[in-house]
Amino acid sequence: MNATPDPYRVDYLRPAGEASLVPPGSPQWRVFKNPIALGIGGVAAVLLEFADPRIRSGVWDHSTYKADPIGRSKRTGTAALAGVFGPASTARRIIGGVNRMHARVAGETPNGVAYRALDPDLLDWVAATAGYGFVEAYHRFVAPLSPGERAIYYRDHEPIARLYGVQHPLTSDADFHAMLDALYPRFEPHPINREFLAIIMSGKAAPAVPRPLHRALGRAAVSLLPPRVRSRLELGSEFDLTIRDRLMLRAAGTLADRVPVRGSPPWQSAIRQGLPGNFAWRSPRRQRQLVQDRNREGALSAGTG
Repeated sequence: MNATPDPYRVDYLRPAGEASLVPPGSPQWRVFKNPIALGIGGVAAVLLEFADPRIRSGVWDHSTYKADPIGRSKRTGTAALAGVFGPASTARRIIGGVNRMHARVAGETPNGVAYRALDPDLLDWVAATAGYGFVEAYHRFVAPLSPGERAIYYRDHEPIARLYGVQHPLTSDADFHAMLDALYPRFEPHPINREFLAIIMSGKAAPAVPRPLHRALGRAAVSLLPPRVRSRLELGSEFDLTIRDRLMLRAAGTLADRVPVRGSPPWQSAIRQGLPGNFAWRSPRRQRQLVQDRNREGALSAGTG
């Protein structure tokens, strides 16, 4: 009896030569190759999403989150990595599957507010929380990004956001805060937020990683929340980031930014696209040169073929 194919399976090495939705050299590659930025930013994004009772109810009542929060989070992470590093055809397949799943999600919050997962304002907010969370985590805990780099980061994410049905992709931090202003009156505290943070800070998601780093990651995610959101969610001083937390996260983030990981999605994606495996860990200037060299060699090969 054949096993059911894993809809989230991604082959980052094949088809050889197939481009990713996000071009190599984009600030998106720099951010998404860094597990510290993804961990902190992803947790912050979930907290921002759960602040809206419509999203919280949709996730809680219509997904495997209650029974398998870690597995559900990992699948979400796989979809995010596929969008940046996977072959474009694979990314579209996975995103299409997510959209079909979301099309079945509808209901009411405990207060009787109707929602659908495909409601435009909810799609826009979910995309905004992820975009802001990842880039802000990288900026604060790994390496600063210039305003120009942040603008390119948002621009390069637009094709992925559009595939998810997002109507108003972020183009700047100002867009995020404007969206936050519009939704903020709906935000409310809920025990799920603390349950989620307890799971993250317990270390169950990655047992091989030292538990103090998990606790620091959870507090760092809370620190990314705009102050009024943190206050509204009632995440108090017990989640304050310590100096030790900052030093630990900065050291881990810097190490992850400099040491290539063979066989990782960015490594395999670079090879698939005719670039060195350690491409994503090179300086932005060197990345631009490598892309130019590859393109030049491709043009020469086409001319002599």
